[in-house]
Amino acid sequence: MDGLSRRRMLLVSGALGAFGTLSAASPARARSLWTWAPSGSVAGEGAGLDPEWVWDEEADRLVAAVIDRGDVPRANAGLREWTRNDQPLPGGLPADLRDFMERARRLPSWADRAKLETAARFNETRGLYLNLLNGVGGGMLSTAIPREARAVYYSEGGADMEDRVAKTSLLGFAVGDLNAYRPDGDVVVQAVKTRLVHAAVRHLLPRSPGWSRTSGGQTIPISQADMMVTWHSLPTYTMRKLLAWKVPLTPAESAAYLHLWQVTAHLLGVRDEYIPATWDDAEEQSRQVLDPVLAPTREGVELTDILLRQLAEQTSPGGIDRPLVNALARYLVGDQVADWDGIPREPFWERAIATAWPKLVAFREKLIPLPLVPPLAWTIDEAVRQYILFYLTKGRGTHIEIPATNRPG
Repeated sequence: MDGLSRRRMLLVSGALGAFGTLSAASPARARSLWTWAPSGSVAGEGAGLDPEWVWDEEADRLVAAVIDRGDVPRANAGLREWTRNDQPLPGGLPADLRDFMERARRLPSWADRAKLETAARFNETRGLYLNLLNGVGGGMLSTAIPREARAVYYSEGGADMEDRVAKTSLLGFAVGDLNAYRPDGDVVVQAVKTRLVHAAVRHLLPRSPGWSRTSGGQTIPISQADMMVTWHSLPTYTMRKLLAWKVPLTPAESAAYLHLWQVTAHLLGVRDEYIPATWDDAEEQSRQVLDPVLAPTREGVELTDILLRQLAEQTSPGGIDRPLVNALARYLVGDQVADWDGIPREPFWERAIATAWPKLVAFREKLIPLPLVPPLAWTIDEAVRQYILFYLTKGRGTHIEIPATNRPG
């Protein structure tokens, strides 16, 4: 084990010692009693069931059947051909999978096209912040969510994190695209494919000895509660940071950005009764389901190192900017989460970022109203996104596909 690896293990060991052996914690200790009322959801009502014990029954039953009868190669061949929201589903898909996807691709009755268009314009002007927060910030939060870190680590994607990150980026970039919910966009495509992947992981992961040893008593992964924990690590966290950075938002922009993620949650298979109706409702739910479960794990530390190494290599071949990347990650998620993730301290760069970033945001916001700035900013942001995908896939491209196995070994 090299010096840096030993340092990371000491960091996480200290955190584990301070907060107890969380890998063996019971579900009751890891999360609060469910009290969030469905009256605060987009549905406005519901049974009030604890989402910890709710999964995605229809998708789970279907995908389990696809895996068990050996139909995964055929299903994935069809999925690779589906690339646009308005595209008819490929004919080669298994009939039961095709029927499910036809239903799953429909937007909810409460989807508001005008709000989705406002969200697209918001993504155009604030893409820099959104990509940074949803990508780096959300990524660092995800590795500090024990269940998510372990589900990623022990599933098939954990064996090839570059490809795993690329697949995750497909959904993230689709949500942030100008055409996200337009006919020629692909967020519906990527969300439905991701829903199928989650169902596959729920079927496969309980068979993994590694995951079973560290699941904290959870018998089936990726419950509705887990889905909302991840959801809050993206839009709710992002909105908190935008407000903290004093990014000026109109009420229409704020509502539209929330709506974008509400519709996306629905397409990912989250029940409407768990999707917050307002930012206040989202904050209330996040305080109950996300904030209490953040904690260190060995798997999370290892995944963090892989993610930050990839980011450093993307920005500078050879990774010479790793100290800067470490400091940026700490700035985005704060010292406690960074310590849990095993991110080294970088005093010089931490001071530099804390001083420079607020000034950069203020300067950028003064330029946003100028006529040519939004399209220029979007062009730059899109170039960065395409470069990241090219780097992660070694130029080969990638697709979100149904896994057939867990991580080997």
